[in-house]
Amino acid sequence: MSIIVNNLTKIYDAQKAVDGISFTINKGEVVGFLGPNGAGKSTTMKIITGYLPASIGTASVCGITVHSKNSNTKKKIGYLPEANPLYYDMYVREYIDFITQVHTIKNKKEKIEEVLKIVGLTVEANKKIRQLSKGYKQRIGLAAALVHDPEVLILDEPTSGLDPNQIIEIRELIKKLGKNKTVLFSSHILQEVQAICDRVIIINKGVIVADDKLSNLIGKNHFNELRLEIKEIVKKDIFDGIDNIKQLNANTWLFITDDADRLKRKLIEIMLRKNLNIISLQSETAGSLEDIFRRLTIEQ
Repeated sequence: MSIIVNNLTKIYDAQKAVDGISFTINKGEVVGFLGPNGAGKSTTMKIITGYLPASIGTASVCGITVHSKNSNTKKKIGYLPEANPLYYDMYVREYIDFITQVHTIKNKKEKIEEVLKIVGLTVEANKKIRQLSKGYKQRIGLAAALVHDPEVLILDEPTSGLDPNQIIEIRELIKKLGKNKTVLFSSHILQEVQAICDRVIIINKGVIVADDKLSNLIGKNHFNELRLEIKEIVKKDIFDGIDNIKQLNANTWLFITDDADRLKRKLIEIMLRKNLNIISLQSETAGSLEDIFRRLTIEQ
């Protein structure tokens, strides 16, 4: 296994950012790591890369246990953090050269030119980093993650700030790299995940709520969404006994269910018993990755 995460927990004061999660990723897998903001994605990635210590549990990369002072695991990892740290007064080629020195790469000139070509930065290589767009700055971070030819890539929102053409180019690059490396990447662009990954891990409130091949996840997660709009403003507790509820606005509620007809009857009974007026009650079959993501991360 290239990445093994076992009972990983991260606690900040009284809050568990990550709560006892476990998963493994093999060489050659490209795995999408999904979750809403604050779910624990970036924290998990920082622990795997050794930038943060775990409160409980362990992570290992290529058979080596990760901890903040272990440089052996860091040599095997290429990491692109969500907040891409760059020295804006350096030139692009100068910055990549600096990164090769950090990794003590021998044939650094060849490596620099190779990685600049891979990420499409050759033409921009003699510009200062501050002169470049956000998309090109993101490419510089990706080049820095790749230049030492790591076995494992941890990419936190790698296409953030890229235009549609750049997104497609980086997407193809990640797919190509995934043939020989282990890639764990997060993204809020679910179409991108579907285009790149065979497997996804979904985390919500620090807990893994799904870990499966994408085809399996979609195949076994067809469900219905019911949207109820009523005239009155009510509190959630009137729907006692019904799970998977989200309030969309003052008068509209969203329900996720495997049995739409049964839930419709129950909602109508509640409305009659409470003397509430239904404006509309509509159902829709769902099952895309976006639908599954919403269902698994909906506020309870």
